[in-house]
Amino acid sequence: MRLELTQVETAESNVAIIILAAGASTRMGTPKQLLPYQGGSLLHHTIESAIASVCKPVIVVLGANAQHIRSEVTQPSVQVVENPQWNLGMSASIRSGILSLSTSKSVDAVVIAVCDQPFLSSEIINLLVEAYHSSGKTIVASQYAETLGVPALFSHIFFSELAALGETVGAKHLINRHLNEVFCVPFPLGAVDIDTPKDYEQLQATI
Repeated sequence: MRLELTQVETAESNVAIIILAAGASTRMGTPKQLLPYQGGSLLHHTIESAIASVCKPVIVVLGANAQHIRSEVTQPSVQVVENPQWNLGMSASIRSGILSLSTSKSVDAVVIAVCDQPFLSSEIINLLVEAYHSSGKTIVASQYAETLGVPALFSHIFFSELAALGETVGAKHLINRHLNEVFCVPFPLGAVDIDTPKDYEQLQATI
């Protein structure tokens, strides 16, 4: 199911957002979270997009190079969660983020985002939230490059499944497992992610 959404809900949404930023950036050779981008860094851009959205709270999960990267998270409204098992893959970081929400009874859903999609914006995040409220679906995924992926929103009914994801899988695994529950929001530029020096060079050439 697919729909172009133009009306964005600006009221309190009871939707949290978890930004996954725990990876070691092995293919990049340097922490990609800190790569310069739009006057800040990739991580700073992602955090600012999250803060400008309707989502609260904003949670950032750090892991590899956490002490170095933590200094990039200067916004007082952002909650930093450190994942000591970051080397086990994205699922461990999702688990850390979800567990940090366990005391937030008012959170109805969560957006899972990553810090290496440079074209992520508050508008895209808000579209996911609006689709959740208007579609009746319990998962809202971004659609790009003939696939569904993050950023993606999951109702609280999936929190236990998110926390139990196996080591080698991420949020996309849950999307594919529950396709009948998925609403799609087009995000063509979501196909752009920064994993290698070449990816970063191509990004710099377009901005």
